Amino acid sequence: MKSPPPSSRTSTNLDNLPRPAAVCRELLNAIEASEGRRKRRKRDTTPDAIGLAVKRDLLERAIAADPEPMEFEAWLLEQCQAAGGLEGGVRAMALSIFEEWRLAHDADSFRDWLAQGAPSDDARTET
Repeated sequence: MKSPPPSSRTSTNLDNLPRPAAVCRELLNAIEASEGRRKRRKRDTTPDAIGLAVKRDLLERAIAADPEPMEFEAWLLEQCQAAGGLEGGVRAMALSIFEEWRLAHDADSFRDWLAQGAPSDDARTET
């Protein structure tokens, strides 16, 4: 069955949203777990590192601030506005974080994957 669009969700369903800080902590762990693979890539990963640094900073601030689930989107917007000239990159990472947080609410398999430390097949085969 298809889930209802966000605008038609009940307040009870919205009350069950995971705490942003909890999901952000798991997303931060997932970034840390993938860092070694990024460094081993043969291409220049400098742009990846810059984007991940912005995302890591936002995740760390979200963990520290621990905004309420219903206020998380507004909190992320505030972070974008505070970024000034860097707003574009911060906005892109904020959107990514918000989408992943909502996915953790909507998709049990994604939430479970995060809770397991975001394992990947290529990480399991490396020695």
